[in-house]
Amino acid sequence: MNPLARYKPVKNSNPGCAGLITMAEQELSAFFNAVTDLFGSEQAEISAEDWLRELIEIDGLPASTREWRLITARVSTRLANRVNASSQLHRRKGTCVHLLQELQASLVPQSSKN
Repeated sequence: MNPLARYKPVKNSNPGCAGLITMAEQELSAFFNAVTDLFGSEQAEISAEDWLRELIEIDGLPASTREWRLITARVSTRLANRVNASSQLHRRKGTCVHLLQELQASLVPQSSKN
């Protein structure tokens, strides 16, 4: 197949399918842009992959905006869990660094503190 060939729609394509594809594009695009703005491009890319996996796992294409939004809601939950876990890890690392600094300070001989 020639990758430079112009796309030609199938003659007997279902016009309803085109509407579903448009809804999917709009929903994923809006979700991707929101995640990029709030959490950065790395989280947006991971979330977009999650969104597409979620779409693949369901039976049939969603027929309404509400059904597309449910996919986004499920993926948003994964994003929240991932961001929350990352935040907790950073807090724990910060706490460990603080404890190590306190421990090091307590181990310094009294004569060197003066």
